[in-house]
Amino acid sequence: MEGTVETLDNALSSKYKASTDYAKLAAGMKVPYLSQDPHETSTVINGLEECSKRGKGRGGFSAKKTKYAVASSPTGIIVDSWRFQEHDYKRRDLPTYARGLFTTRTKQGVPEIAVRGYDKFFNIGEVRETSWDHIFERTKGPYELSLKENGCIIFISGLEDDTLLVCSKHSTGDRSDVAVSHANVGERHLERQLQRIGKTKQDLARELRKRNATAVAELCDDSFEEHILAYGPDKAGLYLHGININIPGFMTYPSPLVQKFADDWGFIKTGLIIIDDVQTVKAFLEEVAETGAHDGRDVEGFVIRCKMTTNPGVAPYQDWFFKYKFEEPYLMYRQWREATKALIGGKQFKLRKHVKITEEYLLYVRKRLAADRTLGKAYLQNHGIIKLRNDFLEYKNLRGSDAANLEDLDGGASSVDRDIILVPIATIGCGKTTIGLALSSLFGWGHIQNDNITGPKRPPRFTRALLDELDEHAAVFADRNNAMKHERKQLINDVKMQHATARLVALNFVHNDIDKIRQVTQDRVLARGDNHQTIQAATDMGKVVGIMEGFIKRFEHCDIEKEPDAGFDAVIDLDPTAGSRENLEIVVKELHRQYPNFVKEIPSAEDMDKAIQAALDGYKPDMRHIIPDRSRNDSKKNNKQQQQAAEKPQKKKPLEYMSVDLTTNDILAALEKTFSPNLSASQTRFFKQLQGARRVQPKFHVTLMHRASAKEHPELWKRYMFLQETDGAIHPDGKLGELQVQLERVVFDDRIMAIVVRLVPTSPEDENINAGDVSLPAKPKWECVNRVAHVTVGTRDDGVKPKESNDLLARWLKDGSGEKTGIGELLIEGKPMVKGIVRGVLSK
Repeated sequence: MEGTVETLDNALSSKYKASTDYAKLAAGMKVPYLSQDPHETSTVINGLEECSKRGKGRGGFSAKKTKYAVASSPTGIIVDSWRFQEHDYKRRDLPTYARGLFTTRTKQGVPEIAVRGYDKFFNIGEVRETSWDHIFERTKGPYELSLKENGCIIFISGLEDDTLLVCSKHSTGDRSDVAVSHANVGERHLERQLQRIGKTKQDLARELRKRNATAVAELCDDSFEEHILAYGPDKAGLYLHGININIPGFMTYPSPLVQKFADDWGFIKTGLIIIDDVQTVKAFLEEVAETGAHDGRDVEGFVIRCKMTTNPGVAPYQDWFFKYKFEEPYLMYRQWREATKALIGGKQFKLRKHVKITEEYLLYVRKRLAADRTLGKAYLQNHGIIKLRNDFLEYKNLRGSDAANLEDLDGGASSVDRDIILVPIATIGCGKTTIGLALSSLFGWGHIQNDNITGPKRPPRFTRALLDELDEHAAVFADRNNAMKHERKQLINDVKMQHATARLVALNFVHNDIDKIRQVTQDRVLARGDNHQTIQAATDMGKVVGIMEGFIKRFEHCDIEKEPDAGFDAVIDLDPTAGSRENLEIVVKELHRQYPNFVKEIPSAEDMDKAIQAALDGYKPDMRHIIPDRSRNDSKKNNKQQQQAAEKPQKKKPLEYMSVDLTTNDILAALEKTFSPNLSASQTRFFKQLQGARRVQPKFHVTLMHRASAKEHPELWKRYMFLQETDGAIHPDGKLGELQVQLERVVFDDRIMAIVVRLVPTSPEDENINAGDVSLPAKPKWECVNRVAHVTVGTRDDGVKPKESNDLLARWLKDGSGEKTGIGELLIEGKPMVKGIVRGVLSK
C-alpha cells in the first residue's frame, strides 16, 4: 500500500505540494513511550466507578460500564468498557476524555489500561477550542493531515497473557446479541494480513504490550457494512491511523511512525500530508472543501494532528486533534440513506436540504424497490446503499458534488421570506429574552413571552399567540425556555397542525460546560434583580438559585436526528456563556445564510450594538403573568386591562423566615471530607444515595426562625420584621448581617440528613440589638428558635420535607445515635468555621 501517501501527495496543488520522504522522517524519530502508573490509573478508574453509580438525571451525566470476558484469553482475563454519551465529552468535569477505554487488572491485581482510544476531538468550529482563532493562537506544527476514512473504529492491544485484544469502540466482540460484530470482522481482517506477512496474533500482542500501546484502525469493508464512501474488495481492510500510549493522559505517535508500523505489520496506510504552517493548512482544507473530492475520490474530510497548549508561554504543548469534515455531498448522501430507510419502512421523513434532487432520487428508488423485492431488505441491512446512490447519479448523469450544488427551486429555504418562528432551547439566564428583543428592534419581528400568559391551558394559548403575531409580522420570537423535549414536541406539533408553511428555527443554547453555565447564568440573574415576570432575584434571592438549578437538571439536549427535535426546520447553535451581542450576530448571520430572502442584508455592527443596548435598557416588566388578549375585536378592552394591571400597586410581601445563607462549596467540601473512603459502606450509604439521586440541596442555609413560630416568639419575630423593613430596604442584596457558622457534626437516618452547627457573631454590632430602643430589648441580635441550629443537607425524596430535620435532631438528642436508634452521627474534622450571610426570605 506504498502508493497511498504518494498519490495523495501528488494530488496537492503546487502551493501545498510536499516532497517529504515519510519513511526517512520516521527513521529519525524517537518512538514515544511511557509506562503505566498504577496510582494514576486507579484514580481514573475510581472516578469512572463513581460516575457509573450516579443516576444520570436531566442535565447530569454518568458513565456506562460493561464487563467482557475475553473469549480468546487462556487465563480468563476480564476487561471493563467505559463510555459516556457523545454530548458529555464537551463537559469540563469528566475523569477521562478517552473515547474508547477498556481497563482490567493484572494477575497481581494491579489496575491497568488495556485499550486507550483518542481523546474525543471535534469538528472545526464545533466547540470554542476548534475555532480558527484558537487554533492560530494555541497550536503549533507540524500539522499532520490524514484522510478521514469512512468506516468503524477498531482498537488492537496486547494483554499480559499474550492475548491480542481486538475490539470496537465499546465492545470486545464477544456479544450474544449479534451474529457477527465489528470487532469479529476486524479480527478476521487482522488474521489475514498477519498471515500474509508471516506473523501471528501473539507476535502483535507482545509488540503492542512492549510498547504499552493501542493500535487504532478504521475497518472499511462494504461486504460487511456500507457507510457513505465506497470500499470494494480492492480497498477493504484495516486502515491504521493512530497508535496511542495506554496512560490516562493523551499521548500518541506522530504519523510517520504510524505509517512505519503499518508497513511492518501489514495494515493499509491512511493518506497523509504534513504541513508546517497553520495558515497553509486552513487554505488547503477550504480549497478541497469546495468539491468534497480529492485525488478523484470523494473524501469525508481530514483529521489534523498537532500540538496544543492551554496557556501559551506557560503550559506545555500536548498532543491534540481536530477534524475538518466536508458538508457536501455527504450531508446529501446521509439524507438519501435515511430517507430511503424511512421509505422502505413506511415512515415519514422530513427533507431539510436538497429538496428537489432528493424527491427525484426517492421517485427513482420507489421504481427500483417495486422492480426488486429483495432490494429493500438488503438496504435495511446496510447493503446496496452506495450502488443505489451511484445508479441514480449515473441515471441523472451527475457527480455527487454537482447534485449537492443544485439549487432547491421549489420549497427550498432560499425561497422563504416570512412566517418563521424562532424557538430558543435554553435555561434561565442564557440571554434569550435580550436576543429576542434585539431582533425585534432590528427587524420589527414579533415577540411573545410565555411568562405573560397565565391561567389554564397555557401551552396551546402560547402557540395561538405566536401564530397571531405572524399575521402582522414576518417572524416571531417564542420566548420560552423549551428546555424539555415534551415542551418542544407540543410547540412543533401545534404549529404544524395550524400553520403548515411556518418554519421553526431552534436557537439552541448548547449546554456542555454545566459548571461554567451555572456560574455565568446565576451571576446574570442575580444582577438583574426583579427585572423579570417570574424570577425576582432581589426579592426571592434564597429561592432563585434553586429554581435555576431545577431547570439545568431538567434540561434535555437538542438532538436534530431524533424526534421531536427532528421537526425543526433549522438549528442555530449558541453558547450560553457568551455575551448576547455575540450570540445575536450568530443568529443574524445564520438566518441570512440559511434564508437569504428572509434576512436579505446583515445589519451593521453599530446597529446590532444599539439593538442589544435597547434590549437591556428598555426591558422593564410591569406585570406579573398578565394574559394578553390577542383578539383584534377586544384590543381596546385588553389595553385597558393591562393599563389597570400596571397601575395597580404591588402587594407588599411578608417575611417568611430569617435565614443564614452559606457558601455551597464550603458545605460540600466538609461533607466530602467527612464521608471519606475510609468509612464503612453503612456509614456512607445514605450520603452516596443522596448524591446519586441528586438529592443534595444546591444551596444551604440555617433557618433562624420561620413565621410559623411567630406566636411562640412574638418579640423576636417583631425584631426580625423590623430589621427586614429597615436594613433590608437599604441593602440591594438583602444582606442584614454576618455570622460565623461552626460545622460540628452530621446527623442522619434513612430519610433526611442535617449538619449540627453553632452560630458565632462576627462583629460587636452583631452581638446585641440596640438597647437604647425600648421596643427592642437588649438580646443577642441573631437567635435561632430551633432546638438545634442546623443545616439540612438533603432528603430521600420529595415526600420528606426539609423541616423534618427538627424531628430527627429531637430524636437524636433524646435517644442518641447507633444501630438501635437508626440514627447515624459523624463528627466533622476540625469543626470548620464558614461564613454566613443573614437575609430575610419573603413569602411568594
